[in-house]
Amino acid sequence: MTYPAFEQGEGILRLAPAWVPRAFCIPGRRIKLHPDDYYAFGAARGGIDERWLSSTTKADNGPLTTPDEGMSYVVHGDDAKPARLLFADLVADLGAQLLGEALWQTYGRWPMYSKFFDNKGALPHHLHPRAEHAARVGAQHKPEAYYFPIQLNNYGADFPFTFFGLEPGTTKSQVRRCLENWDQGDNHITDLSRAYRLWPGDAWYVPAGLLHAPGSMCTYEPQWASDVFAMFQSLVNEVPVEWALLVKDVPVELKHDLDYIISLIDWEANVRPDIKETYFRPPVPVRPLAEMHDAGYEEKWITYGNEYFAAKELTVLPGRTVTLRDAGPYGLIMLQGHGTLGRWPIETPSIIRFGQLTHDEYFVSHGAAQAGVRITNPSRTDPIVMLKHFAPNPEAPARPS
Repeated sequence: MTYPAFEQGEGILRLAPAWVPRAFCIPGRRIKLHPDDYYAFGAARGGIDERWLSSTTKADNGPLTTPDEGMSYVVHGDDAKPARLLFADLVADLGAQLLGEALWQTYGRWPMYSKFFDNKGALPHHLHPRAEHAARVGAQHKPEAYYFPIQLNNYGADFPFTFFGLEPGTTKSQVRRCLENWDQGDNHITDLSRAYRLWPGDAWYVPAGLLHAPGSMCTYEPQWASDVFAMFQSLVNEVPVEWALLVKDVPVELKHDLDYIISLIDWEANVRPDIKETYFRPPVPVRPLAEMHDAGYEEKWITYGNEYFAAKELTVLPGRTVTLRDAGPYGLIMLQGHGTLGRWPIETPSIIRFGQLTHDEYFVSHGAAQAGVRITNPSRTDPIVMLKHFAPNPEAPARPS
């Protein structure tokens, strides 16, 4: 089966920006959206602090969620009057032609997406339900990863620290007491945790079931294709968190069952004494640096050491042209520079209006990735920098020892 959108880019799809608001967040204003557009969904929906990338997943933002919120669109045809096609529909129609036989036969869908998350303050201490709990509400679990791009973090905002897990020795009765005190202001759940300083260029892996309170760095987040969560903190930045956000993905009959809610926590993962050693992911060069620099580029793994997804940061040096091959399909987003990607122009906008189309986001099919993507950087001074997000990738390294 063929589509003009697929043929135009010879297996590379151009994607439109997909913006997502969150009622419980205050935008950090680092994701290049025009200052007048952060409340484009309406003040009642909250500010836009996320841009979803290569997404076939609909955001779950309550009853006011728009029908295609969070879902990517493919853009094709004449630039003067471009056509748009839902990325999820193209994935369903092209299947293995787009994703490769192995990925399509295993999942029957594009099983991950990425996003930019950009909040001025910290998020509540929360987790994403594990597979067995998510299945009870007809959903998928959601492991995720964090990377803090230098280009999007000129400042750290209000709280550039993330709480991970629970202190060793924490008991379930202590967590239960926090839940029992939900309506008394701060339930002090973070008193049972430990915060870690975030720095541009750092990366973490966050499995489902692990409590975490993401800090205020602008974050690139590869993740499984789901939008489930459970907020365990009742007050953040002096703003109350509704009980409904704790039990959003809990069966109706269990929404006040504290034992069940506590069972969402992967206890072994949360109370281990080596949280950072287990979940921190220092960037890993794909090849020896000297070899890559001679070839005109630098590429490093920034998400790895898990069975669900992977990501790379690619830099193409000024004035160089490279052809790079990958084992499977991937989405990409530009961080810096301009040039060409196969037949497409690529550029990094400074400001984007809500609804404006761009040339900074693409999806590379399985066939195009394996054949090799030619990238040209015409600048004499400015590198091209992009992030590439993959489904399970056999080339990604294991967790560092």
